[in-house]
Amino acid sequence: MDPASQPEHAWTPTSEPDTEVLPVMSDVDTKPPRPADPLAVALGNASLLGVGYLLLRRTWLAVLTLVVTVVLVIVLTGSTPEVWLEVVVVLWWAALIAHGWLLARRRPRPARPWGRRVVALAVTVPVLAAFGVLRFDAAGIEQDVTEARGAGDCRQAVTATDQLGFGHRVVDAPLVVRAEETIAACERLRAAAKALSVALTGDIETLQTGFATLSEVLAERPGHEQMVATALDGFLDRLPVVDSCIATTVTDWLREHKPGGELAPAADIVPRVAPRAIVGCGDRLMAANDWGVARDHYRQLLDEYPEHELAPTAQQGVRKATLAIELDNVRGLLAPTGGQPRYCDSPAPYSGAAPYVPNRPNRALVYGSEPNTNKIPPGWLARDVTDAVVVICAGESEYGASVDTCLYDSTTDPGVSGWVTFRKIAIPLRVFEVRTGRLVASFKVEIGGGSCPAFLSWYGSVTPPSSEYVAASPADVQAAFRPLLIP
Repeated sequence: MDPASQPEHAWTPTSEPDTEVLPVMSDVDTKPPRPADPLAVALGNASLLGVGYLLLRRTWLAVLTLVVTVVLVIVLTGSTPEVWLEVVVVLWWAALIAHGWLLARRRPRPARPWGRRVVALAVTVPVLAAFGVLRFDAAGIEQDVTEARGAGDCRQAVTATDQLGFGHRVVDAPLVVRAEETIAACERLRAAAKALSVALTGDIETLQTGFATLSEVLAERPGHEQMVATALDGFLDRLPVVDSCIATTVTDWLREHKPGGELAPAADIVPRVAPRAIVGCGDRLMAANDWGVARDHYRQLLDEYPEHELAPTAQQGVRKATLAIELDNVRGLLAPTGGQPRYCDSPAPYSGAAPYVPNRPNRALVYGSEPNTNKIPPGWLARDVTDAVVVICAGESEYGASVDTCLYDSTTDPGVSGWVTFRKIAIPLRVFEVRTGRLVASFKVEIGGGSCPAFLSWYGSVTPPSSEYVAASPADVQAAFRPLLIP
C-alpha cells in the first residue's frame, strides 16, 4: 500500500502507541454485593435481636442492636415505667424494621429468598408469639387485680399478682407497676387494720395511726377506695366491743375527729353505737365505785343525745352517782376523830336522806366526846347516815339549872365546910339536816340526876367546889334525849 494513501493518524509499526494507564481493580473491589431479601431482613430485625443485620452480614449492627435492646429492657424493668419509655421501645422496633428493609433494598434480590425468610421467621415468630402470649396473660392478670380492687379483696389481688414474672414486666411494665402499687396498698391497709384492731383494746394512739394510714392510701392510691372500705368495715363491724368503756373511748374519738369522704361511715356509726356504750360504761363505773366518772358518762349522754331512749336511764344514773358521791363524802366527814367529827364544822349534803320535819323526833346520828351520850340506847339512833334525818353534834358539858344545894364538912380539916350546888348536865347540841347539810337547830339539852350524896370528894382546895354535876343515870340520860330521838 502506498504510504501516501494511508489515512492521517494511522498506526505504523514503528510508531509509539498513545496509551492511557488505567488502575487495576482487585477481585474484592469488583465482587458484586450479596443478594438480600428486604422482607427477610425486616422480619429478622422485628425480633429486636438484630437477626436481619446478621442476614446482611452487618455483624456490628447486630451487636449494637442487641446491646441497645438489652439496655432498653433493663431501663424498662429496672425503674418506674413511664409511657414514654414504651413509646421509645416501639419506635426502636419500628426503626430496626425500616432500616433493615432500606439496607436490603439496595442489594440484588436472591433467586430463592424463602430460606432467609424461614430463618428470620424462626427467630422472630417465637419472640413475637411470646410477647403476645405474655401480653395477653398480663391483661388477664390485670383484669383479676382490677376485679379484686373493685371487690376490696386484697387476698385475691395478692394471689393474682403472684402470677406476674419478669416476662410480664418486659412486655407490660406499667401493668406490673400498677399491680405492685395495689400490693403496696394492701400492705399498708393490713397495717392499718392491725392498728385498728389494737385500738379496740382502748389504745387511742393506734386508732389515730390506723385512720391516718387509711387516709394516706386514699390520697396516694386512687382506685383503691373499696379496699379501704373493706378495711374500715372490718373495724366498724367489731363495734361496740364487749367493754363498753373502750367502745365509748373509740366513739368519742370518732365523734371528735369526724372522718369524712370514704371514711364517713366511721362517723355515721357513732350515733348508733355511742349511746349504749356510754350508759354501759357508766353502769360499769358505778359498780366499781368510780361514781364521779360514771356521772360524767351519764351526763355526756344527756348532753349529746337528749332525745335518745336511754336518756331516762342516764338521768337515773346521774341521780344514783350523785347520791353515791354525796354519801361517800358525808361518811368521810363523819369518820371518828376522837371528838366531834369534821362534819360538825363542815357539813355536807346527802340528798338521798329524808327531809327534816321541825317539832317532831327525827332519826339521828349523835356524835361528840361527852360521855353521857354513850348512854343513849343504840336502838334509839340511826344505824347509818342513809337511815338518818339529822346529825346531832354534842359539845362539851356545861352546868345547867340547879337542882339542890347542900352543906358539906371537910373530913380532913375540922371546922372547914362549904355549900355545894348540884346542877343538871347541860350539853350544847347542834342539829344538821342530813339531806341538805344545813343547821336546823342549836340548843342545850339538860340531863337531871341524883344530888347531895352522903359523901363528896373534891380536889385542889380546902373548901368544896361551889357547883357539881348531878349524878346522871342511863335512865336520866334517856329521859333527856327521848323527846329528841324517839319518833
